[in-house]
This record gives sequence, structure tokens and C-alpha cells, in this order.
Amino acid sequence: MPSFDIVSEFDAHEVHNAVDQANKEVSTRFDFKGTNAHFDLEDDSITMKAESSFQLQQMLPILFSKMTKRGVDIACMETGKIQNVGKTAQQPVSLNQGIETPIAKKIVKLIKDKKLKVQTAIQGEKLRVTGKKRDDLQQVIAFLRSESSIELPLQFENFRD
Repeated sequence: MPSFDIVSEFDAHEVHNAVDQANKEVSTRFDFKGTNAHFDLEDDSITMKAESSFQLQQMLPILFSKMTKRGVDIACMETGKIQNVGKTAQQPVSLNQGIETPIAKKIVKLIKDKKLKVQTAIQGEKLRVTGKKRDDLQQVIAFLRSESSIELPLQFENFRD
């Protein structure tokens, strides 16, 4: 039976490259000269550090543009609150990966409401969609790509006949 998986992931190597490029741009920009503004990448979070909250607000679009150019969907990024620590300000940006259970249930409900002839199963942080025909699976993919109520970036992989 044909099947595919619905996942929400990002390429960690591309995130690393985007953060390196953002650090390089911040170090060469005139409005950041003489400041110690930079991005720190740790596992699934990025910490932006600068001397003021205004500079952090200027750094965020730089990070977003570099992520977009490297093919990382910025919908998986979630910015935290700005924290003033001593003479510096910092802001965490978390990178979300995987489909959480409430969102997975919402996706399953959307597919069932569409009344397509497929079965959807939640398997940890991904969903497996199986059906008798390849066309039914392609309809599910097209429907989920057009659906705007899902706030996560979705990828479709392991398409098997």
C-alpha cells in the first residue's frame, strides 16, 4: 500500500551556516561597529546577544533573512522575551522540530473532514498516511500545502508505492 510521512524538521547544518553568515554580517555592519553583538547557536536554540534591546531588534531580521536564504523555514522559529543581564541584552530564539500531539490530532481531523480514502496514524513526532491509490496520497499533500490553519512548516517524505 502506498504511504508517506508528514514531518516538521529543519536541516541543522543549514541553520549552522545561516547563523555563521548572520554573525559575519553583524560584525561587518557599520551600526554594530565596536559592539559585542553576536549569535550563539546551541542545539535547538539561538541566543542573540547585544548591548541594547534596540540592537537585538535590528539583529532579528538579519537572522530571518539568512535562514530564508539557506532554505530554513522561519515558521519553525519562536522568539523569546528580551532579557537585560548587566550591560548586555539577550534574546532566545528556539527552533521547533517535530509535530506535537495536539497539532497532529488537528491534522488528522482535517484529513478526515476532507473525506479522502486514506488512513492517518500518529507515530511519535510524525504522521504516517496510507491509502490504496497514489492519487489519494497526492491529494492529501496538495490539501495540506494549501491549508493555512496549520502553523508549522510541513515536509513530506518516505513516499512509497
